Amino acid sequence: MGNFWNFSQTADLLSRSFVQQSIVAIALLGLIGGLLGPMIVARQMSFAVHGAAELSFTGAAAALLAGVSVNVGGVIGAVLAAAVFGLLGNRARERDSVIGVVMAFGLGLGVLFLSLYGRVGTGFALLTGQIVSVSHGGLIAVALTALVIVVVYAIIYRPLMFASLDPRVAAASGVPVRALSIIFAILVGLAAAQGVQIIGALLVMSLLITPAAAAVRVTANPTTVLILSIVFAEIAAIGGYILSLAPELPVSVMVTSTSFAIYVVCRAFGMRARD
Repeated sequence: MGNFWNFSQTADLLSRSFVQQSIVAIALLGLIGGLLGPMIVARQMSFAVHGAAELSFTGAAAALLAGVSVNVGGVIGAVLAAAVFGLLGNRARERDSVIGVVMAFGLGLGVLFLSLYGRVGTGFALLTGQIVSVSHGGLIAVALTALVIVVVYAIIYRPLMFASLDPRVAAASGVPVRALSIIFAILVGLAAAQGVQIIGALLVMSLLITPAAAAVRVTANPTTVLILSIVFAEIAAIGGYILSLAPELPVSVMVTSTSFAIYVVCRAFGMRARD
């Protein structure tokens, strides 16, 4: 901890190509996390995000055992889980119980796969993240995922917002509520899968939920919430990563701590503004 304010060491590390590559990767994750977060909060899908992240871990563990790409396995696991969750639409009570059942089964399978694989350290990395080892191929995967999410989300944003605010009226108006729910859930699954590779399955919510939860404490304007959510997510992602360099602390801890600090400040600001 004595090196926490060692700016020269931080500057030296920032000049390294692998650090710069990691910053780009986590910045892209911050972008998609901040972009999707407000809708996740509005649709009360926090538990679904957690479930998708945990089942991405299961898919990645299965990929390790099968000897194929961990990233591909994680994406498949998260997307399949998210699609199932999305089929449940807005029935929050049923959705939460099904997520709990599927997640528990999926985690059990993940533990089994890791046990058969025989390397516990690799499994621990999937739970806590491995940002310092993001490869060039991994960076490309994150960039392509971010591009797909941004494009698709831009297309479905307005009808999805309508369906989220008043699903019955939206359905009566011809909006494909169930299809939009599934598409959005898949986007969340893609984001969660990449988050597992970077900050770990246990900490994905720090970028997919916390920044948006902080933003809604400051304002009720949807556009402002979206902008603040992205800004907060980028501050937490990039700021947390940079703060972790000199003291050699786990990146995931600093990212989640920064994100939580932003939430606490915004919550205090929101309570003061209402008084």
